[in-house]
Amino acid sequence: MSERIPNYNYDADEVLNDFKSKFAWPKRDEVQAVVKPGKMPLRLLLCALITAVVGGIAYYMMLPALNVHDTQLYLFLILLVVVFAGSFFLVCRANKKAERLEYVKKKTLIPVVIVAVIAVVMLVGFLVGATIFRASAYSDLMTVQNSDFDRDFSDISYDEVPRIDASRAKTLADQQLGSLSQYKSQYVVADATTQINYRGVPCRVASLQYADVFKWVNNTKNGLPAYILIDVVSQKVTVVNCVEKFGSGIQYSPAEYFNEKLIRHLRFQYPTKLLDTPNFEIDESGHPYWVTASLTKKIGLFGGTDVQGAIVTDALSGESKYYPIDTVRKDKSLNWIDVVYSDQLLIEQYNYYGKLKKGFWNSIIFQNDVNVASSGNGYIAMDDDVWVYTGITSSKTDSSNFGFILCNQRTKEVRYYQNGGAIETSAMESAQDAVQNFGYAATFPILLDIEGQPSYFMSLYGDSNTVKGYALVSLEDKTVVGTGLIDTNSDAKALNTAVENYINAMKDKGWIAKTVNAADYVKDEAEIATAGGEQTGGAAEPSAKPSAPTDSKTITGKITDIKSSVNDGNTVYYLQVDGVYYYIRVTDCMQVLLLQKGDTVEITPQGDAKDGFAQAAAVKAK
Repeated sequence: MSERIPNYNYDADEVLNDFKSKFAWPKRDEVQAVVKPGKMPLRLLLCALITAVVGGIAYYMMLPALNVHDTQLYLFLILLVVVFAGSFFLVCRANKKAERLEYVKKKTLIPVVIVAVIAVVMLVGFLVGATIFRASAYSDLMTVQNSDFDRDFSDISYDEVPRIDASRAKTLADQQLGSLSQYKSQYVVADATTQINYRGVPCRVASLQYADVFKWVNNTKNGLPAYILIDVVSQKVTVVNCVEKFGSGIQYSPAEYFNEKLIRHLRFQYPTKLLDTPNFEIDESGHPYWVTASLTKKIGLFGGTDVQGAIVTDALSGESKYYPIDTVRKDKSLNWIDVVYSDQLLIEQYNYYGKLKKGFWNSIIFQNDVNVASSGNGYIAMDDDVWVYTGITSSKTDSSNFGFILCNQRTKEVRYYQNGGAIETSAMESAQDAVQNFGYAATFPILLDIEGQPSYFMSLYGDSNTVKGYALVSLEDKTVVGTGLIDTNSDAKALNTAVENYINAMKDKGWIAKTVNAADYVKDEAEIATAGGEQTGGAAEPSAKPSAPTDSKTITGKITDIKSSVNDGNTVYYLQVDGVYYYIRVTDCMQVLLLQKGDTVEITPQGDAKDGFAQAAAVKAK
């Protein structure tokens, strides 16, 4: 139009057409109306309230640590951002009014950027802690010391090592609980049991849990009334009534649902701590505690998991105290604590040590001097601590071990023994082959020193998960096997028979002198701890009752309490008379099935009472 002469009379249509040719009108769908909703401060406040409510519920369920090393924290933050953005979209009614949609889209770019930043931080955190870049740091997580097998294992006797594993201990606990009418319909045994040393004896201890949510509603006010102690040597099972002994049930446990749920209780007490799975333990008086490792990440943001301390929680009151790991190692008053480092963490750290000590690429390509823990692990009681045992094998083959390690679950001391031979699973197969006519299965073996020879010891299980016998297999030669079966012998006799047969097998190989008498090596059967009350050793029941002597004559009195248990398939009755529990198998005295509280009985004791318990040779109603 600038070419037109001013004030000249032009045709109107011509001018209009010229204007249209120079300016294009937008189409209807190309028009974007950006309208800011009214009362924006109020809408933002409502979004914040919605985010706070959802975030509070999410925190209560997720329980992330307020710690930059916890991946759960980053996921929790992303959830908060997503909830805020979603609530902003709904509060602004962007789904109802199109003119507000563009405004909401522009404003939600900020949450998108925040989520992207969090994702980048997590990615960088994983990368800076990746083994490909930090192989040396990972291999330094664990210090391994060479040790001498003959020196360390010479004092471990075959009659003092665990004869049952976790699955069998759980079965015994289930049987014991099922025999007690006051518990069996309301509670079940928790799946997890903890291997501990209790009063110098290897034991497993298990907490209870509610049978279902309705039983929880009915009983949660009083908590869990008891826990179960399983002597893994004698297989004796004891239900310890916390209400009677300590005046309170277990109020804090994983079986609870709300604030008394253990992990939630710990999170509220220690909001910044990285928490491992709590372990149920008891001190020397039998008082129940939860021991929870406090973790740290030593490599990058999320790599190099290690323990920095332990939180000890009173299972009855919920009171907790944190101890640095050095205090746990050195303070003798805490020696009752057995499990701070989980077996999974110890084996994971050893695998880092074995694979990465010569670099990441060596572990992948050259594999010079690369070794890893074999599949499976066992437990050994030594120096009043629990040690995890596992064989060490090449990463290229699993046909044999060239050594093994012991890892202290309280101090993380690691000992390496350069004693090579058959891998554990191979030894288990040899033991099973020796009794293949019976179809028994072998437990994961424990290493012992038998006449100077490293030897695998294992129990043999039947279909009902009961101990049917014992086997010994040479570490150096898996064809050297000795077995003893309970089907034809007592438990103690079967154990001694396995040792005798094994020593004779070593004599046949020429490993030990022909003059060695196998009978001289076995233990007195009366001194071997067995189930059913025949043991002279073993872990005593935590009890406030004093020991009371009994004489070789009879005792007459009224029954003040009756309890029963099932030990290795044998029902045992405990009759309390004059403050002492006298126990006897039903197979030895069928009359006990007819006795009731308040009946007068005549009991013939067998030996003196110990910790309020004595074996009865005979029981007769008066």
